[in-house]
Amino acid sequence: MAADHQSYPPIGDYALIGDCRSAALVSKAGSIDWLCLPIFDSPSYFAALLDREKGGRFAIRPAAPYRVSRRYLDDTVVLETTFTAEGGELRLTDCFPVASEAAKARSLWPERQILRLVECTAGEVEVEVVCDPRPDYGRLAPRLTDRGRFGFWYEAGREALTLRSDVPLRPRGEARDGSGGPESRSGGLSGVAGRERLRSGDRRWLSLAYTDEDPAVVPAHGEVAEQKLRSTLEWWSAWSRGCRYDGPHRSAVVRSALTLKLLTYAPSGAVIAAPTTSLPEAIGGVRNWDYRYCWLRDASITLQTFLDLDRDEEARAFFSWILHSTRLTRPELQVLYDVHGETDVPERTLDHLEGYRGSRPVRVGNAARGQLQLDVYGEVADAAFQYVRRGGALSPSAGRMLVGLGEVVCRRWREPDDGIWEVRSGRAHHTYSKALCWVTLDRLLELGEGGELRIRPKLRRRFEEERRAIRAAIESRGFDERLGSYVSVFGGDEVDASLLRLGRFGYAEPTSERMLGTCERVQDRLGAGGGLLYRYGRGFDDGLPPGEGAFGIASFWMIDCRCRQGRLDAAEEAFERLLAASNDLGLYGEEIEPTTGEALGNFPQAYTHAGLIDAALTLEATRRERAGEGHDPRLDEHAELSEEAAPAGRAARREEPA
Repeated sequence: MAADHQSYPPIGDYALIGDCRSAALVSKAGSIDWLCLPIFDSPSYFAALLDREKGGRFAIRPAAPYRVSRRYLDDTVVLETTFTAEGGELRLTDCFPVASEAAKARSLWPERQILRLVECTAGEVEVEVVCDPRPDYGRLAPRLTDRGRFGFWYEAGREALTLRSDVPLRPRGEARDGSGGPESRSGGLSGVAGRERLRSGDRRWLSLAYTDEDPAVVPAHGEVAEQKLRSTLEWWSAWSRGCRYDGPHRSAVVRSALTLKLLTYAPSGAVIAAPTTSLPEAIGGVRNWDYRYCWLRDASITLQTFLDLDRDEEARAFFSWILHSTRLTRPELQVLYDVHGETDVPERTLDHLEGYRGSRPVRVGNAARGQLQLDVYGEVADAAFQYVRRGGALSPSAGRMLVGLGEVVCRRWREPDDGIWEVRSGRAHHTYSKALCWVTLDRLLELGEGGELRIRPKLRRRFEEERRAIRAAIESRGFDERLGSYVSVFGGDEVDASLLRLGRFGYAEPTSERMLGTCERVQDRLGAGGGLLYRYGRGFDDGLPPGEGAFGIASFWMIDCRCRQGRLDAAEEAFERLLAASNDLGLYGEEIEPTTGEALGNFPQAYTHAGLIDAALTLEATRRERAGEGHDPRLDEHAELSEEAAPAGRAARREEPA
């Protein structure tokens, strides 16, 4: 029987916890509805997020009706959920324990662990627990064994989950209240469950530990669990204190930085786009993609975000991952890679899952890996430029790789491509893709002039010639005089939000007539109210049925554009509106439904959070420059503007009221 679609919590009802290797989504009802082990893109153990009946969950909540509030403890990713029920109050604390490698070396740690503490803080409340793992996206029924004080063991092939609980639990169907439970498809009982009445001051630990082939570490409770919680709080608090930002939006910026850190795979430095797959861009629609991979497109903004916040360690690790991941395909670049730098992520559907609120298909893998997206060359080149500008050094092999990117761009920029939005309608001559090809050559030439990159004189001349040719093509075919705007596709009359980035990358001066006109056309045609923007209009053919929300990062791009045009008041107003569009914990999905404010798409989305940080930093830099506190290099452009465009742009900037 199909699940009731209304039983799915809103996407924005979820919180994220993790350990920089894997992550879990926890609902307001205290239910872990999504968890992949052992890493982000592994098959799921809990996937009620995508099928309430078949997916599996790990829930802790009051047995009676309740009200709920929640927060992250200070500047950490430790989640605290408070349930207020008739007769009392429960507090649930959730985290993946983390510690320094030195601390881990002094004791035994499970390969992965989730630690859950439920406390009665007032009165009396009956708590109920259900733990029902369904490995491999719900396709496997694990063998369940009760090992007494060593907990319940769920075994599936070479993997095992160990559940320890201070709340008495029994296999489903043997629960004390006689409520029974659904049977697994193997004919056995599904998961464990139990209830216990807690009184004020009572505390119960529950922990879930994962192992793959190695000897299993049974997690200890009591003081050991207390120490793990304390060390986790201390580790994340220390990390947050290392984020350099003292502007008026520190809470939102640090929360977004923490989210980016959670989405970083620590062993390699890769940053995934989101920890989920197939959360729909429109409820019931087919725009359901797997985002548990690393897009090179995110490289420039994510790297700059880490650098701007003084998170140099993360920036270096991410840049090293970029160099490592491209080793097998260079000088050609793929669109996306897994956290290990591999490209073998074929897209397939999981037809046995009904999808979030009936949104099918459920996909794993991503066919965009085979697309040609020329903008990624500019993103990587700009990331390298930012890295060097902030004090990083390029190895000889990195330098050769970057020069190779320039040669590929010279050879291929005249080709149509699939574009930044990964359309499935066929290739076209996308203006933004051409502009990022220009950025590729521009950044390489700047690195060469600064002595950080060795480019042979003959090749340098070719880079200069092709850079001029790309600009000529864009200015003649990618700009519509009637619209007074750059356009999405050469010769077309549609606009899309990526055009807002032309000023940021220095292709065009933000205050030039062409960029002012582009910004206004994008706002007029794509504005969704409340500071929100769609990424493109209904006339833009992406090869899929229509229907999606406003695009989170596009809305932050507009703020950046307004700042660079001197429209600080408008930018600040839009930023405040967008802050209100997050969920109660400050998390954003890929998209936002403009009429309801509901989060759409995979959640939380790294690109949206990077966009928030970027916009906040640009706002602060603009505010300080206007107040006469000095110039911030983040407001510089790198374009070699034409003699005709530059004076007009500079005049417009001087005439902007103070």
